[in-house]
Amino acid sequence: MEILEIANRIKEKGGKLYLVGGAVRDELIGRKVHDKDYCVVGLEQKEWETLFPEAHKRGKFFCVYDLEGTEFALARKEKKEGIGHKQFSIITGKEITIEEDLARRDITINAMAKEIETGELIDPYKGKNDLENKIIRATSKAFCEDPLRVYRVARFSAMLDFQVEENTISMMKNLKDELSTLSVERVFDEFRKALSTDKPSRFFEILKKAEVLDVHFKEIYDLIGSTQPQKYHPEGDSFAHTMMVIDKCAQITDSLEIRFSALVHDLGKGITPKEMLPHHYGHDKKGVFLVANFGKRLKMPEVWIKCGKTAAAEHMLGGIFSKMTAPKQVDFLERVSKSKLGLDGMKIVVLCDRWREDEMPEDVNFAQIGKECFSKINGKYIEEKYHIKNAKKVGELLRKERIEWMKENK
Repeated sequence: MEILEIANRIKEKGGKLYLVGGAVRDELIGRKVHDKDYCVVGLEQKEWETLFPEAHKRGKFFCVYDLEGTEFALARKEKKEGIGHKQFSIITGKEITIEEDLARRDITINAMAKEIETGELIDPYKGKNDLENKIIRATSKAFCEDPLRVYRVARFSAMLDFQVEENTISMMKNLKDELSTLSVERVFDEFRKALSTDKPSRFFEILKKAEVLDVHFKEIYDLIGSTQPQKYHPEGDSFAHTMMVIDKCAQITDSLEIRFSALVHDLGKGITPKEMLPHHYGHDKKGVFLVANFGKRLKMPEVWIKCGKTAAAEHMLGGIFSKMTAPKQVDFLERVSKSKLGLDGMKIVVLCDRWREDEMPEDVNFAQIGKECFSKINGKYIEEKYHIKNAKKVGELLRKERIEWMKENK
């Protein structure tokens, strides 16, 4: 069934159908629209269900339906009745207007609607103007009724590369105490979406500006003020460096495992004693347990945690690979090649870590060297050369031969 046919059937019963939310926003700025959500005004629940008996009701409390693989919701108002993300009462009815439905939405650029029949833009909160000025602004004071909106705003800032209006930042600050009521699954979902954007740093920068970064992202927060040697890190403290690294990584790969690894590679610097600064001796090893704690606390995928731990433990060696002895080179290559991050993933992390002024760093060629070495000097090569099958002996000779190969080809 086409959307115009659905709209006409709704109109015949005295209602109207609107495209709402992110789809309207994305159409206006020329972004690809992935999901279309619709709002039905002027119909009671029973009228809708009689008109479209094939529609499947999704929510237990919300009048939200799946029809033809698309989401349709009856216009509603919400009233906060407690602390947290879920403490709301829902009010529906045919008398609720599209403007009232839009009023409950978090930010102005998400509080627009397009009437399906006429194409008329309904924009009571001047979201189009904010889109044009690249500003994220709370729709109303009702923004403060849902703490999850703090992370949504930061994520939209990263997704669109928009600034956040100062009054909205103040509202986010005021929600700090309620952030702990959110489920870690919801927090992780916003974090994951932010990490998939073209500029993930904005997510953390906005949370920092709103003074809420330490609630769920304490390990990232601890990098603030952790100074580094000016000679190697003119960009600033460890937080500034990490933001630069994650944005650079986002330009190179879509892999969230690798992006996460880039984000957490220097977490160990966040616990460097102040008297040691600006040096961070041993931060690579210290970072491993911080990555594990961070990942487990937000219930991240195990593969993310494993990749992040490898990045934290090995990135320093990747940066000095050409200066290492052949035995250490082989041991490093074997450890990383067996990890979930792999040589290619580690290469991206090291590249981004060492990037300066948009120039690719030199001597980050360990992945190519490792692959070439392992393809030529492998178990089959040892068995055929030495005519042995004993696994322990093969392993010993394999390392020895790889070291010799490295000496000859480095």
